[in-house]
Amino acid sequence: MCGRYKITKPVTKTVDLVKTNIKVEDTDNYNAHPTQKLPIIKSYTNGKALELSEWGLVPSWSKKLDKFSPLINARKETLMEKVTFKNLIQTSRCIVPADGYYEWKREDKSKVPYYFSKEDEQIMFFAAIHQNNQFCIITREATEKISTIHHREPLIINKSQINNYLNVKKDAMEILNSIKPPELKFHEISKDVNNPINNDPALIKPLN
Repeated sequence: MCGRYKITKPVTKTVDLVKTNIKVEDTDNYNAHPTQKLPIIKSYTNGKALELSEWGLVPSWSKKLDKFSPLINARKETLMEKVTFKNLIQTSRCIVPADGYYEWKREDKSKVPYYFSKEDEQIMFFAAIHQNNQFCIITREATEKISTIHHREPLIINKSQINNYLNVKKDAMEILNSIKPPELKFHEISKDVNNPINNDPALIKPLN
């Protein structure tokens, strides 16, 4: 799964992709976490926009439950099998810009955090879906390299494929299934990232 990520200067880094910026500031977030309002890219009839949306999707049917944790990830393999996701992947797609993301490796009884980024240091774009000003990141089975840390990874879409993915007239699953994951690098980091209150450059500093 993907439960934390880093995004800095989102306005500057997406200025060539979007036509409109809706109240997004060029701030640095080293510990983006669920329930937080974060920048996403959505497509409108007059062009793409960068806007804020809450990470964590709450389906309408969940209101019947006493307790329900917002859905922060959706597995690519089951998108067309679950009613909530099946409708959204066909009508409500979005892109989440990120510099990198965090994942935890289980070692005995503890979990060790790692920071992942692209080998070329370029910005990442996570495929996602949205509803009611909330979003959910799509994940895929991890590559052999990444699976040494965790069995899932966010589905990172190529910049050249963003327009195709956001175009709801095109088959989203065909696009997502054709995407090859980029080369990623990773390193162990401090457990300070576990606390969402911590939010500074030291979070991505290698331990060794």
